[in-house]
Amino acid sequence: MQVKLVPGNSAGTVTAYYLSSQGPSHDEIDFEFLGNLSGDPHTLHTNVFTRGKGREMQFHLWFDPTKDFHTYSILWTHGIDFKNQESRGIAFPNNKPVRIYSGLWNADDWAMQGGGVKTGWTKAPFTALYKNFKADACVCLSAASNCPSKKSSTDSASSDWWNQELDFTSP
Repeated sequence: MQVKLVPGNSAGTVTAYYLSSQGPSHDEIDFEFLGNLSGDPHTLHTNVFTRGKGREMQFHLWFDPTKDFHTYSILWTHGIDFKNQESRGIAFPNNKPVRIYSGLWNADDWAMQGGGVKTGWTKAPFTALYKNFKADACVCLSAASNCPSKKSSTDSASSDWWNQELDFTSP
């Protein structure tokens, strides 16, 4: 998904796109972009929940996500490893079908300095933009998935991008 975040003072808002199952013990994988005060770094808040329990992490982005569209991807394949997830009692979500959601909402009870900075409603309307959504997914029609268990022998070497890692020097 390509996303361009709310420009200017957007403290208290959250722009998100995420995968989630239904029910109280849901599975969820999130990108949540916390609004900010003008000039402050933007924060990416990620969640991985399985069976209703999860782990959250935050990262300060090293670029301005309001100036242009940037591509954000969730890569969820066989064998993906969230480091230390199992050791912290959080399994990888793999037993429920999920749907894709996106939205922009008020979260001033927690999103900015633990709820200390409230949404500046005089700055509304808040607008985030989404484009070029692409999904390469397996459809779950029952308890069994139709996903292939291994990489196809016809996949080209150029598709080895999923073996790469992102760091602060990557474009």
